[in-house]
Amino acid sequence: MRITIITVTYQAAAVLQRTLDSVSRQTCQDIEHLIIDGASKDDTVKMAKAYQEKVPYPVIIQSEPDHGLYDAMNKGLHKATGDYLVFLNAGDTLHADDTLSTLNSQLSTLNPQSPAVIYGDTAIVDSEGKFLHLRRLRPPKQLTWRSFKQGMLVCHQAFYVRTDIAQQEDYDLQYRHSADVDWCIRVMKRAEEMRLPLVNTNTILADFMEGGNTTQNHRASLKERYQVMCHHYGKASTIVMHAWFLVRQLFR
Repeated sequence: MRITIITVTYQAAAVLQRTLDSVSRQTCQDIEHLIIDGASKDDTVKMAKAYQEKVPYPVIIQSEPDHGLYDAMNKGLHKATGDYLVFLNAGDTLHADDTLSTLNSQLSTLNPQSPAVIYGDTAIVDSEGKFLHLRRLRPPKQLTWRSFKQGMLVCHQAFYVRTDIAQQEDYDLQYRHSADVDWCIRVMKRAEEMRLPLVNTNTILADFMEGGNTTQNHRASLKERYQVMCHHYGKASTIVMHAWFLVRQLFR
């Protein structure tokens, strides 16, 4: 199984190398790495090109102006040619050097019914990659699209989607901070329609650097998440659950 890793960057020279190093250290290198850059003016593209020359797997670099994070992610989505894809943005890393080997091993036992999604846990790390704690929202044993009624229980970086399914669902550009939540829900709905499983790897798949885009724009993200949840779960249910989210934030 080839896995496409999509890394979206913009002025990311300060944090990109850790992501590139994480991918290059993988013991399984049946990888396609797409680096979708928003016309950075720092050394982001230079770093990506140096990486491209060193690794044995294909690295495709595209640098041009875009309309924000999710527009860039859509570009990467439609360039992917692997069997599965995952978004691992600048500063994020794969949890261990054998993460992709573990995924491939699990996938090989599931054929011929390839799952729509394979998912796992996420560790929160500091700017030096030091483990801080597991992500507060944890993956359920059995994930469905209804699970996200309780919040985004699976981090985007630990959510691997079969490429043919992922490419049927673009990110909705009306959302600036929470389009990933909406996208994951729509992918899982499509999986249910196709009667394809979502498989828990029961392992940590990704390290997420504390202070990412959603963290930095927390209030705006909450507003958008409310809109996403109203759309998918109905207004009454969303009001109850969102009230709980707000209480939970106050007493963290």
